[in-house]
Amino acid sequence: MEDVCEGKDFSFPLEEQRVLELWSKLDAFHEQLRRTEGGEEFIFYDGPPFATGLPHYGHILAGTIKDVVTRHQSMRGRHVMRRFGWDCHGLPVEFEIDKLLGITNRQQVLDLGIGKYNETCRGIVTKYVAEWEAVVTRTGRWIDFKADYKTMDINFMESVWWVFGQLWDKDLVYKGFKVMPYSTGCKTALSNFEAGLDYRTVPDPAVMVSFPVIGDADNAALVAWTTTPWTLPSNLALCVNANLVYAKVKDRSNGTVYIVAESRLGQLPVKAKASGKKQAPSKGSNAEAVQGGLDTESYELLAKIPGSSLVGLKYTPLFDFFLELQDTAFRVIADNYVTDDSGTGVVHCAPAFGEDDHRVCLSAGIIEASGLVVAVDDDGHFIEKISQFKGRHVKEADKDIINAVKDKGRLVSKGSIEHSYPYCWRSGTPLIYRAVPSWFIKVEKIRDQLLECNKETYWVPDYVKEKRFHNWLEGARDWAVSRSRFWGTPLPVWISQDGEEIVVMDSIEKLERLSGVKVNDLHRHHVDDITIPSSRGPEFGVLKRVEDVFDCWFESGSMPYAYIHYPFENRELFEKNFPGNFVAEGLDQTRGWFYTLMVLSTALFGKPAFKNLICNGLVLAEDGKKMSKSKQNYPSPMEVIDEYGADALRLYLVNSPVVRAESLRFKRIGVFGVVKDVFLPWYNAYRFLVQNAKRLEVEGLTAFSPIDQAVVPYLVKYIDNLTNIYVRFNRKRLKGRTGEEDCKISLSTLYHALVTTCVAMAPFTPFFTEVLYQNLRKASSKSEQSIHFCSFPSTTGERDERVERSVTRMMTIIDLARNIRERHSKALKTPLKEMVVVHPDSEFLEDITGKLKEYVMEEMNVKTVTPCNDPMKYASLRAEPNFSVLGKRLGKDMGKVSNEVKKMTQEQILAFEQSGEISFLGHCLTLDDIKVVRQFKRPVDVSEKEIDAAGDGDVLVILDLRADQSLIEAGVAREVVNRIQKLRKTAQLEPTDLIDVYYESVDNSNTLEEILQSQDQYIRDVLGNSLVPKAAATSDMSILSS
Repeated sequence: MEDVCEGKDFSFPLEEQRVLELWSKLDAFHEQLRRTEGGEEFIFYDGPPFATGLPHYGHILAGTIKDVVTRHQSMRGRHVMRRFGWDCHGLPVEFEIDKLLGITNRQQVLDLGIGKYNETCRGIVTKYVAEWEAVVTRTGRWIDFKADYKTMDINFMESVWWVFGQLWDKDLVYKGFKVMPYSTGCKTALSNFEAGLDYRTVPDPAVMVSFPVIGDADNAALVAWTTTPWTLPSNLALCVNANLVYAKVKDRSNGTVYIVAESRLGQLPVKAKASGKKQAPSKGSNAEAVQGGLDTESYELLAKIPGSSLVGLKYTPLFDFFLELQDTAFRVIADNYVTDDSGTGVVHCAPAFGEDDHRVCLSAGIIEASGLVVAVDDDGHFIEKISQFKGRHVKEADKDIINAVKDKGRLVSKGSIEHSYPYCWRSGTPLIYRAVPSWFIKVEKIRDQLLECNKETYWVPDYVKEKRFHNWLEGARDWAVSRSRFWGTPLPVWISQDGEEIVVMDSIEKLERLSGVKVNDLHRHHVDDITIPSSRGPEFGVLKRVEDVFDCWFESGSMPYAYIHYPFENRELFEKNFPGNFVAEGLDQTRGWFYTLMVLSTALFGKPAFKNLICNGLVLAEDGKKMSKSKQNYPSPMEVIDEYGADALRLYLVNSPVVRAESLRFKRIGVFGVVKDVFLPWYNAYRFLVQNAKRLEVEGLTAFSPIDQAVVPYLVKYIDNLTNIYVRFNRKRLKGRTGEEDCKISLSTLYHALVTTCVAMAPFTPFFTEVLYQNLRKASSKSEQSIHFCSFPSTTGERDERVERSVTRMMTIIDLARNIRERHSKALKTPLKEMVVVHPDSEFLEDITGKLKEYVMEEMNVKTVTPCNDPMKYASLRAEPNFSVLGKRLGKDMGKVSNEVKKMTQEQILAFEQSGEISFLGHCLTLDDIKVVRQFKRPVDVSEKEIDAAGDGDVLVILDLRADQSLIEAGVAREVVNRIQKLRKTAQLEPTDLIDVYYESVDNSNTLEEILQSQDQYIRDVLGNSLVPKAAATSDMSILSS
């Protein structure tokens, strides 16, 4: 093994760059794939990101989780194909192009030409591919970029066609109108998932509008409340709840009569009083003027009306834009979606702009499915039919529409409301709900199957599966998979002019066969003009493709089939290994990719798409807010990697709650903490091994070669235990102070512990483990070229629980003794005469005074360790009931039994410890039910400053704090050694450097010399040689430090 530098000089980023060069030289990733080829397949699906933006911490987190799992599986001998994927189609790409070309409406795209527009989209799809590859590679992730897949590749798109074709054949596809979240900024409908990505608290107008009932004896008007005035020109009905009670009231100031839900009377506007202040009906002396929410000073109650009796009433339309529908429209209908917890209990219905509005109007015959007029175009502007507001953007027209309602005398009240409202996650514009024609997947038909398939999967954390995802599946609705856009996989649906003949293409071969046209690209500008003759004969003309493209979520949900071009290629690979073994993405994908994977796999095969899933949470800025480039509230990933290394960032992320779907506040100091608390102690243990292995060569002994069957204690599996227990307590053995053979055994143990730790940690910290391994492997002739070619350690042999228990107790003894020293201000460099360890377990005492005795003596600087298995000699015993165990079991007897336990005598406690059980009031109690506490019993005529003790209820430690001459001399020797070690460090000496040490007493007495002679053995054990008086030094010696 080669010499290594001190930890403070070890550059993690620099060493990682060297490892990247090594991996490149070895072609390590592909070599690992070659070595595992033919082994059991482990199928991993990588969700494709968009390459139109740069990777952030969320991508690095998910990528690290994926890398850890796939590296681990590879080291277990499984063949893990890892291909990077790119989401190339859809809104994110089109939005970038619209900004680039200044496109603001659909017609501009058509004027430019779909071909030019799409090719421009294609041109930016791979804008940041090089940057992605650089960042992903630098983080240590092994994944194939050369054999990547893109959703815009013809093979991928053909498989997407096949998926749709299968759904069509299973009668799971239909065309219909659906009111959907719609982005006027991006000119497209969004999925419910996308609509939930950006909710903002914003003010909106809130108005009450009157709708006079035709033929009412009191000229009453129904009052509806809305926060979307722009929908009022499209009003076709009013909806009430048939089960509610409504009230007819007269405004005392002007005689106007209104009808609202009785429970909502308090919402009617109240005229200002003479004092000029608005009435507060719930307070003060005016309370008796309020009855059931009605301000009786302002309104007179005329009648109470059951909601069911309002159904069928006709009312005067607010506007005359839809008078052609007056035979069926402008009447009152009823549905239970109307509630009395807001508004007036009367809902105005514009069926083109509300999901419930559309449903109830269709059900009541207000509209027909095919006759719906959508009065707002794709750009969010009123169409020609709405003549008074034509060409106006709906949100901008709110104010003028309210004024028009006021001019008609129909405005009851006007105000504003702050509420949570959805915005487009891409353009940042407020969404509207708008009816759009779409092709749907019948998800509701397979909802029960989805829930069953979900049960077959394993999630981390499981609550996301059992609650969030289960609930989403339980409420799953039919999925609108088409978009009226341009850059995407075209729907493979060809339809005749009369709509009677539909052909779905499930392959390129079928399209070429039916059309006679050679197809080399499936994008719109290549297939839109392809027609196929009608099977009914030439007189029926030709079939043309519908204009829509697939929602990009349909493409990503098809990924398990499309990325390997199934079923056109790789049939055996897919069919033998489906469902896939593993997927991992963020919590937001429960309603996104995880959902679309599950829907399509269930619909196609009746199976989940994956077996195992890890769901990570969000990485937030240190202040708990979303990371923002504009706010610059987080350090860039590459900046952190360049400072601390990728391994530190990886370990910081995966060793946090964020891997269990919780949020992580990213803290730069946290990454530094990984370096300080994990890597440096680990490195120092490795460096200690290398130094002492090299020392054997310097001293002319046999070069270090690890002993094959060295025992690696189970306890040192943790790095902390390796550095703070094994290395620290075995320094003397590792430095050869106990003989060459013992030195080689201890070095071999440390060697195998380090190699095993490195191999086990390689999936988590691929760089650091490679650095250590490349040097460690030089001591073994059987080593692989890279640590990532090694097999993952298997659990062999048996755990020695007695050793583990004894070592744990030894650490407890040391902690207790350290507490006594601190209590009495006795520094560790001050030797103490005796430590007594009191415990009834003879095996434990045998270990402490045998195998572990030397460790305890050296660590606590005591001359002797005395065992005592007689608890009564130094302690009194007290019994305490274990309430947490006994409470539920004993119930009402707990108090009585507790008193009996506390009254146990010393003899009873000793007998109980020996027999393991005792009975009180008919209840048998065991060692788990009663805790025996040992309290120190100080000898007579001895003060606390002379002898003191500490215990934890299990073991009692007693320290003799009295000093004598021999202890003083030992303390002096320890201080001398400590100063010499500091001089060695100042002189920058290596442990293998052999030097002579001279001393001189400054007080001209022989005291120091006598002490050093009496402590010579201790000094030689620690330093390796004796100290020499300065008078014996030669004149030509070179002084390194003094």
